[in-house]
Amino acid sequence: MKLINPFLEAITTILPQLGFKEINRRGLSVKEQLLASQGVTVMIGITRGVKGNVAYNMSADTAKKVASTIMMGMPVPEMDEMAQSALSEMVNMVTANAAINFEKQGLSVDISPPSIVVGSEYTVQVSNTKYLALSLLIDSEPIEVNVSLGV
Repeated sequence: MKLINPFLEAITTILPQLGFKEINRRGLSVKEQLLASQGVTVMIGITRGVKGNVAYNMSADTAKKVASTIMMGMPVPEMDEMAQSALSEMVNMVTANAAINFEKQGLSVDISPPSIVVGSEYTVQVSNTKYLALSLLIDSEPIEVNVSLGV
């Protein structure tokens, strides 16, 4: 839990600042190596005291709704460059806040710039072994935060 809690705290701190009203935890599971995209996946790397990556995975419809909320209700009919930028910035903010939370645990970390992949016909190798998948409902939209980290 010490690798998941910094993300839970970051999500509940940052997302309300971006306009999200309701954040509910649906579950936590252990998955192996490959992540099947639900439509949009934003990956971000973590280095130094904690190493690995985090993949924020959601459907294209969810991604458009999330981007719209971040952009203060602006309609998002497709995952264009502006919508992708909004999602990447949200992931950057959440993960940077999680990095601060790791620092509070005495673990110094750095994060990489996020990378976004749009499409549902692919898988991503998230880890060499197993990783934690945190399922959330954010304003009734399902989002999965896949955490593959080691100390």
